[in-house]
Amino acid sequence: MTPKTQILEVQPHAARIDDLLAAFRSHPRFLLTSHTRPDGDAIGSVLALAEVLDQLGCQADVVFADPIPTTYLTLPNVDRIRHTPSATDIDPSGNTPAILLECDGIARTGLLGLEDRTLINIDHHASGRPFASVNWIDENACAVAAMVYHIAVAANVDITPSMATCIYAGVLSDTGSFTYSSTTADTFALVQALADRGANPSQIARDIYHSNPASKIRLLGIALSNLQCSDDIAWTWVTSEDMDSVGAVAEDCEGVVNYLISIAGVESAVFLREVPDVSQFRLSIRSKGKTDVAKIAEHFGGGGHRSASGCTLDGPLDIAIDQILTQLRAGL
Repeated sequence: MTPKTQILEVQPHAARIDDLLAAFRSHPRFLLTSHTRPDGDAIGSVLALAEVLDQLGCQADVVFADPIPTTYLTLPNVDRIRHTPSATDIDPSGNTPAILLECDGIARTGLLGLEDRTLINIDHHASGRPFASVNWIDENACAVAAMVYHIAVAANVDITPSMATCIYAGVLSDTGSFTYSSTTADTFALVQALADRGANPSQIARDIYHSNPASKIRLLGIALSNLQCSDDIAWTWVTSEDMDSVGAVAEDCEGVVNYLISIAGVESAVFLREVPDVSQFRLSIRSKGKTDVAKIAEHFGGGGHRSASGCTLDGPLDIAIDQILTQLRAGL
């Protein structure tokens, strides 16, 4: 059996997927959402799952609390995403179940109006927890988009070119362009299957990585000029004033930390972004595998994966840096 045939036919976690499909078939309508500051996996997996639900005869309303980053606006069907602070803006009745992807609870969505709804939870983070009526958490999955692929196969729906494109984008972004330890032979079998179904790998990569606004590159210059290294740790930061000076927005900070972790001899890296109008910093933390940064992020109320996580720390900047460096040096 070739890897391609195997990825198409063998369904991991079959019982969990059966539970999900039973839930999907028992309701005519769902709200779909993911976490605040959505990344490629959040967006791609939600859009792909919306197509699955479409083919199962369900109405799927896609809603995010935060805007979609510019680099993902080329994804198919992105125009079906609605941006609002409350789920009741989409469903005033409060009766429509909500499917949450990549979230450890309703607070992670940033949405109001989810508290009394039936919830379905699909996640692959080490910090994931079974907070919903139906839960599928697989921390070995390279991306939630990969889990959506298995749902689509089990549901026997048509994996359209648009669905394949969204799943591929999710996998590409959440594996760090196939560089994280979550990347396995199954990952490449999956993306081969997606390419066979109409995903265009080179075009998706260009849309995500080669469509940056000038403000992002200027901000990267500032961040790299602030670079500090000590032993096997690298860190840098940008302030709100830095961002204002080049007209940058939060999404322009995406990927800065990857430049730090690429330095030879560096085992862990952290990028700190000041949050406007509050004395807080958002942290993106990376590791080459020696340090479990998910545990460090969880220590500060955040979460993620062993090699890629995030959290928020109170300022001022020097205190936030001292806190995170202390934990990285200890390895928690």
